[in-house]
Amino acid sequence: MRVQIALGKDGGQQGCTGHGRCAVMAGDVYRLDDNGYNIDRGGVIEVPPGLEESARLGVRVCPEGAITLAK
Repeated sequence: MRVQIALGKDGGQQGCTGHGRCAVMAGDVYRLDDNGYNIDRGGVIEVPPGLEESARLGVRVCPEGAITLAK
């Protein structure tokens, strides 16, 4: 399973705006930088086996819809 995290507005695209809900709810998958933005924004995270439900939770709680399941 993979998830994709879109860049925030400062990165030139709509996406992660630094709410940090993903890391609060699923810190075993999502990590934040010092400014509260997902450190993996603009990229794809390979979700380790056993953390799929945490990854899905991060997708559901993102208020910007910046995290999506990747194909």
